[in-house]
Amino acid sequence: MQRLTDFTSYADALTHYSKDALWALFDGDRDNFNIAHECVDRHAAGDRTALRIAHASGQDEIISFAELASRSSQVAHYLVSQGVQKGDRIAVMIEPSLPFYCVMFGAMKAGAVAVPMFTLFGPDGIRLRVEDCAPKILFTNAEKGPEAVEGGAERVVVADAEFLDGLDGFPGEFDCSTAGNDLAVLQYTSGTTRLLPAAVKHNHRSIVTLMVAALYATGIRPGDRFFCPSSPAWGHGFWHGTLAPLALGVSTGTFSGKFDAVRLLQALHDFEISNLTAAATHYRMMRNSGRAEDFTYHFDKLSFTGEPIDSETAAYVERVFGTKVRSMYGTTEIGVIIANYPGANDLEVRDGAMGKAVPGVEVQVQRDDGSPCDPGETGELMVKKAGTWFPTKDLGRVDEDGYFYHGGRADDVIISAGWTIGAVEVEDALLSHPAVAECGVIGAPDELRGQVVKAYIILKTAETAGLKEDIQEHVRSKLARHEYPRQIEFVTELPKTPAGKVNRKILRDQQARQLETAG
Repeated sequence: MQRLTDFTSYADALTHYSKDALWALFDGDRDNFNIAHECVDRHAAGDRTALRIAHASGQDEIISFAELASRSSQVAHYLVSQGVQKGDRIAVMIEPSLPFYCVMFGAMKAGAVAVPMFTLFGPDGIRLRVEDCAPKILFTNAEKGPEAVEGGAERVVVADAEFLDGLDGFPGEFDCSTAGNDLAVLQYTSGTTRLLPAAVKHNHRSIVTLMVAALYATGIRPGDRFFCPSSPAWGHGFWHGTLAPLALGVSTGTFSGKFDAVRLLQALHDFEISNLTAAATHYRMMRNSGRAEDFTYHFDKLSFTGEPIDSETAAYVERVFGTKVRSMYGTTEIGVIIANYPGANDLEVRDGAMGKAVPGVEVQVQRDDGSPCDPGETGELMVKKAGTWFPTKDLGRVDEDGYFYHGGRADDVIISAGWTIGAVEVEDALLSHPAVAECGVIGAPDELRGQVVKAYIILKTAETAGLKEDIQEHVRSKLARHEYPRQIEFVTELPKTPAGKVNRKILRDQQARQLETAG
C-alpha cells in the first residue's frame, strides 16, 4: 500500500490526501499514542542520525535515534522516580543539545506535559510562565539556574552531560501509556500583543495533523537531510523543525547558541542539507552576511515562514542556493493552512504568493461583513474549522487561480488620506534599495492625512547626504506615489519578536511615547 510520503506532486496531494492516510504514517491509534515513541523509539534500530546540531562555538553535535531513545527513556524513568505524574508540567529552558531533546521526549514518554522555554528569558519572563503553567520541575543549564530560581520555579534541575550520565542506572526502554487526546506540549507563542503570550495546548495526536505541514509546506520526504535554525522554544522550530521530520524518520538539524549567519552557512555546507526551512529573517541575514557564495550547497527544497520574504532576498536565494524559496503560512493556534508545496514540480511558484490552501483545509478572504472578497480584493484571511470561519487576524488577497497573498497583520494597515497601505509592501520596496539592510514600517499620526508612512531603517553603510530623499524616490518608483515613507528614521537596531520578526507594535508604542513626551 502506498503512503502519502510516496507522492510529491500537487495533483497527487489533492487526490490521495485523507485523514486516514495521515494516521497510516504512524504506529499508534487514538487510544494509544505517544509523540516520543512516534518521533524517536520506532526509528531507533541501527545507527541512523536523528539530529545534527550546529553550535555557535563551532562544535557539531550528532545524535542518533538509538541514543536519543535510550537516554530519553532514562529521563522518563527518572521523572517517575521523582513523583512526576501524568499531566504534570515539565519546563525545559536549554539550548538545543542532547540534554534538551532527552528531557523533552522523556517528559512526553512519562505522560508529563513538556513546556519549552526560550533561553534568553530573564527572571521576569520566567516568572510569568512559571506562574502560568506551574511546572513540577524546570530543567535548565548551570548558568540559567539562579535566574530560574529567582523566577519562582519550585524545583530547578541542571540538565547537562553529568546529569544524563547519572541516569545510567535507569532502564533504556520505557513503556508509554498515553492516549491521543492526552496533553503533550504547552507552547507559548512568540506573539507580543500581551506581556504573556497565549499558551497553546497540544495533545499527542496533534502530530498527526502536523503531517499536513510536513508533507506540503516543508516537503519532507524519506532521504531528506533536513535543517531548521529556528529555536525549538517556538512553534516553527519545535513542530516543523523537530517533531515533523523525526516522526517520518528523517534526520533534522538546528542551530544552538547565539545566531550567526556565517556559522549557519558553514553548517548547511558541512551537513550537505537538502531541505531547509527557516524564517524570512534567516534568509536575509545569510544574504547580508556577504559570505553565502563562499560555500557549496545541496538544496532541492527551501521554505520560509514568519513573515513575507522581500523580493530581493528571494531572488538572491534562488540564484545562490539553486532553487526557489517557498512560503508557508499559518499560526501556532491553527497550524499551516497555505503552502507552496516544496518538491511539487507541477505547481508554479508565483513571486510574492504564499501558495495555495493545503489539502483538507478551506481558506477564504472575507470582507468585514463576512462575504467573500473578489479576486485581487484585500480582506481578512479566514479558515473554516468545524463548520465555522475562524479569523487569522491577517489581511490578504487571492487571485483567480487560488494563490493567496499576504497583506500584513490587520493592525499593521496604514490609512493615509483614505488610501489603505500595507506595511509589508512598503518594507519590500525599501529592502530592494541597496543601502537598506533592515526596516520596519508603521503609520505615524498626521493632521492632514490622518496617518503617513513612517520607516525605521538600518543602513548597510553610513548615512550620506540626500539618502533619505533617494530612498523615498526609490519607493515611489516601486509602489503607488502615495505609499512612499514621508518620514524616515535611521536606527542601529529594530525590536524583534523572539521568532525574529520586526515587532511593529513596539515601534508604534515607542512612537506614541515620543509623541506624548513631545506634547
